Amino acid sequence: MSPDELVARLRDRAGAGRLIVGIAGEPGAGKSTLAARIAGQLGPDAVVLPMDGFHLPQALLVELGRRERMGAPDTFDVDGFVRVLEAVRGDVGEVAAPGFDRDVEEPVPGAIRIRPEHRVVIVEGNYLLHDAGGWERALPLLDVSVYLSADPGIRLERLIARHIAHGKTPDAARAWATGPDEANAALIRGTACRADEVVVVD
Repeated sequence: MSPDELVARLRDRAGAGRLIVGIAGEPGAGKSTLAARIAGQLGPDAVVLPMDGFHLPQALLVELGRRERMGAPDTFDVDGFVRVLEAVRGDVGEVAAPGFDRDVEEPVPGAIRIRPEHRVVIVEGNYLLHDAGGWERALPLLDVSVYLSADPGIRLERLIARHIAHGKTPDAARAWATGPDEANAALIRGTACRADEVVVVD
């Protein structure tokens, strides 16, 4: 399925009730770009909820000994993420959610506001289809689940460029992309079978 075909399908699904769409995929696959594209095409009724805002704070990751695995499933506040999804699913008022500052790699509390007029909520993140560690609670809260598939070489180079743009040296960026990021990517690839739809991008 192409991104445009997905948008057409979501337009058909949108109605009186709130529609929650989940976009999962490997690091660097283009989840944020696709989510923003969909929201732009659907208009002001749509809003994006990134999973990145639920990264555990750096100080806590250091305390837990997980800083060098940042991005792994157990380096996120899965309980907080599920609580927000449940509130969005409940559709009874405004819901506040954290954003994420990539320059300092820290969550930003309350940066995102999901209001009653937002009838389509596009959730994007690595582990929406994961089935362990508490993440298995996320998929049942989605109306439509999508796995984003990207060319491996393009995905890797895009990921390295992103790390460099946010302060890593080229060598450190490649080491992180081919180390922790690739370990996470392998786990995420194994969840693709749980998606309702697969969207392929260049």
